[in-house]
Amino acid sequence: MKHNRLKLVLLEKGKSSKWLAEQLCKSDVTISRWCTNEVQPSVEMLSRISLLLNIDIKELLNSTK
Repeated sequence: MKHNRLKLVLLEKGKSSKWLAEQLCKSDVTISRWCTNEVQPSVEMLSRISLLLNIDIKELLNSTK
């Protein structure tokens, strides 16, 4: 099962899930579900998130850590 590190990366970058929701035009609920790994964002969304947070997309995935 794949898991993302979105919640941790947001903390590391000093950003909130609400900020991310606003940047991506997504609901707070959607971002919350991504942060708790209830559901996973698409590869396109992960790419957009990595650009917004100025990190390599690999940093959003647990499998590389």
